Amino acid sequence: MSICLGAILGGWAWTATTNTQEVLAARADIERGAIIEADDLVRVRVNSDPALKPVGASSLDSVVGQRAAVDIAAGSLLTPSSYADSVVPAEEMSVVGVALTSSQAPGMNLQTGDRVRVVATPAEGSEAPTGVPSFSEAEVVGVRVSDDTGQLVVDLLVPRAEAAALAAQIATGNVAIVLDSRAR
Repeated sequence: MSICLGAILGGWAWTATTNTQEVLAARADIERGAIIEADDLVRVRVNSDPALKPVGASSLDSVVGQRAAVDIAAGSLLTPSSYADSVVPAEEMSVVGVALTSSQAPGMNLQTGDRVRVVATPAEGSEAPTGVPSFSEAEVVGVRVSDDTGQLVVDLLVPRAEAAALAAQIATGNVAIVLDSRAR
């Protein structure tokens, strides 16, 4: 009996120690946008789980120098989505959000990376403009549906110099999004 129990415990101990992997974790808090330094990271051993997608410790050299894409709390495991080679918005760029009704957005689903134009539309009850209406070019960097209003909320990357004027136009509600070619 004790031999069987010893064999079972030995088998469990062997499985528990061989079913681990060495991954990267944050040694201290890393703020979103910060450049990740080698001193910010620590190698840890964790049990393998197919539901988790941690960054292997062998990727240390490729992670160092990247920017934190999200706030990373001390002790958190790094995942491929927790860092990037650049941050959004980059210098001299801004992100402007626009909440759209179905009549203000294209019928096709907008996707991150789409090139769009934000077109100034006339106020309700006004006549259609003569000539080409003013517009701003932008890149979609996020899309979600608002839990509160049910509207489509689109985050747009625009040059910093254009952001304030675009935000003011968007605040009037008199805008529409035009999806341009997805060809890259």
